[in-house]
Amino acid sequence: MPLLKPFLRPSAASGLLLIALTGPVPAADEAPDFTATTLTGDWGGRRSAAWQEGFQWEAGLKADALRSRGAPRDGTHTISHLDLKLRADLEKLFGWESAVGYVNVIDNRGAGPNARVDSVMGVSNIEVAVPTARLFHTWLQKGFFDDHFSLLAGIYPIDSEFFALESASLLLNPAYGTPADLALTNTPSIFNNAAFGLRAKWYSPERTVYAMGALMDGVPNDPGHPRVSTVHLSRRDGAFAIAELGWIPLETGHALEPTDPAVVRQAPALLAHERYEGLSKYALGLWRYSTRQPDLVDVDAVGDPLQRRSQGGYLLAERTLWGLGDDPLRNVTAFARYTFADRDTIAIDRSWNLGLRVRGPLASRPLDTLVFGWTRGRLAGKYRQLQAGAAAAEESIELTWRFEVAPGVALQPDLQRIRHAGGSAAAHPVTVVGMRLDLVF
Repeated sequence: MPLLKPFLRPSAASGLLLIALTGPVPAADEAPDFTATTLTGDWGGRRSAAWQEGFQWEAGLKADALRSRGAPRDGTHTISHLDLKLRADLEKLFGWESAVGYVNVIDNRGAGPNARVDSVMGVSNIEVAVPTARLFHTWLQKGFFDDHFSLLAGIYPIDSEFFALESASLLLNPAYGTPADLALTNTPSIFNNAAFGLRAKWYSPERTVYAMGALMDGVPNDPGHPRVSTVHLSRRDGAFAIAELGWIPLETGHALEPTDPAVVRQAPALLAHERYEGLSKYALGLWRYSTRQPDLVDVDAVGDPLQRRSQGGYLLAERTLWGLGDDPLRNVTAFARYTFADRDTIAIDRSWNLGLRVRGPLASRPLDTLVFGWTRGRLAGKYRQLQAGAAAAEESIELTWRFEVAPGVALQPDLQRIRHAGGSAAAHPVTVVGMRLDLVF
């Protein structure tokens, strides 16, 4: 029986907006340069004024046009992802120290690329199973002990913080975001299907070591009504738990959007850090469902599937290796991630991600970014037993180049090559070419 069931309504965003407009005005901070980073600019100073008052809104649109060759059904398809965000600094608004409220509504339209390629891991990270609008983030966070510890409660996707590889984030293939094994489990709280839950996070005094954990509803939203955003807690759904321990030695004094407390975030300083300094991150994570899942092969004495624990983990690392020339904007960063999961209930039980990100590959274009990635998803032995002519793994390589053509406008040509799509040993290699348009309003 549902314990709580709020539906997607405009009132969520308007409520935070009302809070922001009625709160006290704090001392001025230096706002982001909206004119240099967005299509619509500062709105005659109104966006900067809103920043001073304690809230910030943002809108973005991504569109992918992808064409496959060698797939079971070749063709070109266009898909889109609309992002609407509102972040409220509750300390500025009414003195609630180190508290943040956040609302994020997304709308995804179009379908085709992943289905046409018939890939286990997919080809576009903005394609969804059911095109719809969703309430993706709706949470409150409170910091404690000088922001060394924080608690977050609400609708929260774990892929916004856990198992994240910043240097791989521009790649279109979904496997560089949520690991391929976890993405194939019983609907974790990830894009575009977030669940209600709690997240706790701790930072060391220098913000170079962190530990975080989340306890989420085991089944986000209501699978029976996939176009509706809802919180539907029940004993049958169970729970999902994940924990991560990490070391980020170059992050001293910085915080990352949207979850870190506003008190430690200075927008111009953060922007300079992201552009001029390197990346370093090393992390270990573990995850588990509380409910058991049917075994892919094994059955009990009466022929029913045995019930197994669905669980796994990951190791990841990313590090800036060297700079390019004398321009601090330009550098080369490497990333790697290894994931593992049970072999009884999931199609992929191991995955590997490797790659390089080059910022400013050309001296004349220091803001361009070139990323190369390789990923491999090993098919579990039990899954291969069920598939005639199954391969050992599906593999993909990807090369993408992102360049800004105007403030708030970026183009990103992309090339992918997939071997053994769908886990079939007989499948011909598939080539996917296309372009992503990225707009920030």
